[in-house]
Order: sequence, then C-alpha cells, then structure tokens
Amino acid sequence: MRWLITGGGGMLAADALDRTALTGDPVLALGRADLDLCDKRAVRDVVSAYRPGIVINCAAWTAVDDAETHEAEALDINGHAVHWLAEACDLAGARLVHVSTDYVFDGDSRTPYREDSPTGPVNAYGRTKLAGERAALEHGHHVVRSAWLYGARGTNFVRTMIRLAGQRPTVDVVDDQRGQPTWTVDLADFMVRLAQSDLPPGVYHGTSAGETTWCGFAKEIFTLLGADAARVRPVPSTAFPRPARRPANSVLAHTRWEPIRHWRAALHAAWPVLTRDTPASAKAGPQCSVA
Repeated sequence: MRWLITGGGGMLAADALDRTALTGDPVLALGRADLDLCDKRAVRDVVSAYRPGIVINCAAWTAVDDAETHEAEALDINGHAVHWLAEACDLAGARLVHVSTDYVFDGDSRTPYREDSPTGPVNAYGRTKLAGERAALEHGHHVVRSAWLYGARGTNFVRTMIRLAGQRPTVDVVDDQRGQPTWTVDLADFMVRLAQSDLPPGVYHGTSAGETTWCGFAKEIFTLLGADAARVRPVPSTAFPRPARRPANSVLAHTRWEPIRHWRAALHAAWPVLTRDTPASAKAGPQCSVA
C-alpha cells in the first residue's frame, strides 16, 4: 500500500508522515512547491504516476481572517483542489481522507455538533472548507473534521502561550469560545487508523474528548510551565475584533467512531515534545486572541 500526503511541510502533514512511516509502507509527502493542487492536470498526473492506495489531504488555506477578503483564492485550495484530488483518487482507485474543520458549523448550538448536524458556516473560511467536504463526499471519500490544532512543528496557540508567559506579567485570552484542543500527533494517528479500517465513507470527527475555552486551555499551559494560571485573564471575544466571526461553540460529538483521548491528557503527553524546540520568536497563530 502506497501513501500520499498533500500539504507536506505543514504541522499536521509532518506528523502524518511520521505516523504513516510506522506502517512500513512507502509514503510520499508533497508540499506546495512539489504539487499545485489547484492544477487539475498536475494532480491527476501525480496521482496516476505514483498510484497510492491512500491519500491524506492536509493541504488547506488556514488564514481564517485573510479568507474574508480572499475567498476566491481560499476556495481554490479548500474547495476546487479537493474536487480535483477526489477525481484523481477515483481514477487511481485510491481512498481519500480529507481534513476539514469545526468552522463548517455556526457555533450557536448548546450541545456538541454531531457528524450529521446541519452545517452553516459564519465566515469565508468555513464556507470554503464546506465546499471541500462536499467535493470529497460526492466522490465517496472520508472527511475528518478537527479543531484547535497544535503541534511541535508549526505556529500554534500552545507555542504562543509559552512565549507570552515569558514576556508578559498577564495575558488576556477569550473565554467565550468553546472547543477541543487537539494534538496533531493524535489526529494523524486517527486518520491513519481510519484509512486502514473498514469504516464506510462519510464524515468523522477527529477531535480530543472533553472541551474547554481558549482561556481554559491557556491556563493549563501556564500550569504546565509552572507559572501562575491566574496570570491568564478571561475576556470576551469582543475584546479582540477580528475580520472573521468565530463560532462560539466548536465542540464536536463523536457518534460514528471513537474519540481521541481527553484534550488535557493529550496536552500533558505532548508537553515534552512541544517545549523541546519552541523558539522564543514563535508568533501568534490564527486561532489566538491575546492582548
């Protein structure tokens, strides 16, 4: 079985590459410089030549605020490219596992969103990701929705909090958005096991169990640092006006398959890796709202 990973070089793709390597099967990870997913012919030619059995699509436009003014460009990679990739997989007889997001929901629900809950994105990023979901599903492939990702190899909320803890006496973090912090290593394992399973095509939720707010997440990070969690001050989302509206509730239910371990247990397990190479110059990620 050959594996192909798109979005190579990204935080999730790097961990997916590590995880697929453990299968002992050949695996190829391609980044933007290697493959333009918006080029239909290039996508078809690469998939046809390599002939993978499984393709994991980690490529995406993830700049949530920028998508508000560049929706067409975001749609190219988040929507149209998924269509080309799904078609190429069909021709090659490959199974596609496509990564999507909690932002396909409006965030107004008082309970966790099921895999079959009605979608209703409130920003351009969510709309483009929903287009990608539909493209993958129309071709009979797998969609994995995840959220609040962090990892060792990229810019993310955890690394930002570590940096700010060493720079500021207090940090203001939004406390009215709920979700599930998810370690990319856990998500990569989830996707590989899903791809290897006999589970039918459709939507699956690949997020950690439990839930918290960005503020609660930050407090746990400060605690692991040995810092006073009271230095993290809760504020409403209105304290940080953003071009793109964020869902207030991003919590996903796990009704079709097993959830990933609890977010706090995952963070504790990831901690030695996350702190080993965190540079002082780490920048705030697109999900971060801090003062």
